[in-house]
Amino acid sequence: MIRICSAILSVWVSSTAVAQDLGPRPVFPEPQSGRIELGWLLFYDPIISGNKSVSCATCHHPEFGTSDGVSLAIGDGGMGLGPDRKPDPENPPEQRIPRNAPGLWNLGATEFTRFFHDGRLELDPAKPNGIRTPLGSDMLSGFDSPLAAQAMFPVLSGDEMAGHLSENDISRSVRQGLLSQPGGAWEKIASRVSDIPEYKERFAGALPGADITFANIANVIADFIAFEWRADNALFDRAMKGDAVLNPKASLGMSLFYEKAGCSSCHSGWLQTDHAFHAIALPQFGPGKAARFEAHARDDGRKRVTGDIADAFAFRTPSLRNVTLTAPYGHNGAYATLESMVRHHLDPVTSLKSYTLDQAILPSLPNADDTRIIANSSEIEAIAAANDLAPRSLTDAEVDALISFLETLEDPAERLGIPEAVPSGLPVVGR
Repeated sequence: MIRICSAILSVWVSSTAVAQDLGPRPVFPEPQSGRIELGWLLFYDPIISGNKSVSCATCHHPEFGTSDGVSLAIGDGGMGLGPDRKPDPENPPEQRIPRNAPGLWNLGATEFTRFFHDGRLELDPAKPNGIRTPLGSDMLSGFDSPLAAQAMFPVLSGDEMAGHLSENDISRSVRQGLLSQPGGAWEKIASRVSDIPEYKERFAGALPGADITFANIANVIADFIAFEWRADNALFDRAMKGDAVLNPKASLGMSLFYEKAGCSSCHSGWLQTDHAFHAIALPQFGPGKAARFEAHARDDGRKRVTGDIADAFAFRTPSLRNVTLTAPYGHNGAYATLESMVRHHLDPVTSLKSYTLDQAILPSLPNADDTRIIANSSEIEAIAAANDLAPRSLTDAEVDALISFLETLEDPAERLGIPEAVPSGLPVVGR
């Protein structure tokens, strides 16, 4: 009994020490229920995609931890859900989506001011609308937050939601560069929504006197995301408040996380992210992040935003909340298991140079040229040279304990679930 009590006291002291270093708790604004329900329906409704076949939930589904269970998704032109998704033979996709679909956990917290793996959309008071986006001066006003603005950029991607050139009115506007302008893609999507009587009625109730604009569609979708996937009551949270105790294995893992393994140098705070950008020598495959006129398959990460060579191959630190639910891992889903991602961090360059594509989860896509980077030694050396992480040594038992700690961050919060139907009458993904 004395030994058990001593172990519990030891864990409690460790938890208390960690809690003191985490800083202030995240702040979550409370959206109104009518707005949440409206955003819920729009999140699952394919009406906002070019071909009316893809919704936000196609790549951010609760069944896969608000991601999609694959490394690089098939968006428009696909059939099915998650790892079972495959190309539609009648309308095959042009390419894979270049980056992994991130989880949506806790994005309603006010500390999240940067979005996408490269942070190309971020809060910036110096910008005319207070948000820096890829649209620059063409960005519309009326978005309540960076989360709202981010939520609706996928509709401007042909590979994600817009569709192929000239096959629908949205994709035509996108390929012509008519995005936020009057008569552009965003306005056409808003018009589609306003033509549906139930949406018109719900908007009148949730946003009295407001027009059905693209910004307001984005605002209520963000309200839903913030409400539905707020996950701040994990075992970790309860232990930090003194209301629970981690088991000895998870407690050891926490000590490793905050001390020997050095994880908290980047995965800091209550949500385990510093919101900064780091290069960790992740292997690259797939189409890369390139404009249509560029011939390379590279993804330069933050450098594509800043133009600074020091930002080459750096990507935003993801929050680790519900990390156990959001496999595969990395900006391109390079690792299918959490253990393999942890082990990559121990010796990134060696891991990069020994990487094989069977460690990813890639739906079959005929004619996809996925290996242009990992088969090119000069590209591999460039990624390795940018690496920020020094090698560390952990035993197998310590890796196992570290993963046990990460499991204490799990809080699979879900409140409204998947709707039975949406106002457009289109099929609901996952139903």
